[in-house]
Amino acid sequence: MKPRLLRFPWTGLVLFLGVAGFASHAEAHLVTTGLGPLYDGMGHLLLSPEEWATVGALALLAGLSGAAAGRLVLFVLPLSWLVGGTIGFLIHAQPPVAIAAIVLMLTGGLIAADFRLIRPVVGSIGAAIGLFHGYLNGVALVPAGEAALPLLGAALVIFVLVALVAAVVASVKLTWQRIAVRVAGSWIAATGLLLVGWAMRKG
Repeated sequence: MKPRLLRFPWTGLVLFLGVAGFASHAEAHLVTTGLGPLYDGMGHLLLSPEEWATVGALALLAGLSGAAAGRLVLFVLPLSWLVGGTIGFLIHAQPPVAIAAIVLMLTGGLIAADFRLIRPVVGSIGAAIGLFHGYLNGVALVPAGEAALPLLGAALVIFVLVALVAAVVASVKLTWQRIAVRVAGSWIAATGLLLVGWAMRKG
């Protein structure tokens, strides 16, 4: 018989996201899968912990705020990612590395504090994160000379990730399950804080 903790599929997601931000630094890079630009965009997101960790953290936050907030972020985040990616591809100026770590830290902090944010606030946070990380994604695509399909690939991965994580967290009923999500948020916030310190030390 499986232990009680392992009977809930969302537990694995929470533990997985809790260690998601352990990248030593964030920088623009191009992932080439050999399967075409659409899959290159998917690969770039999946191999960039600082990006998918932030996406996962936002999905956790949206799920804690309710199903309606989760549905809003499900569409706002990929769309804003596409817009930010387009801007980054056109401007291609790399922002300070510490900003991504600060975003991760603040998002994790909101999860740990268990704020039940209203939909417009969650949507605004999702749009801001999408624009910023999409911008980073667009900058990374400059060497490839193409942005449309890679950004679309990244947006598709984001849509799936948010749909899965936010739906699972929104369905949480028991108090200890919600506490487990908040603990994951504290890990994410701590990881972001460590990355901020690392970025400042290197700077």
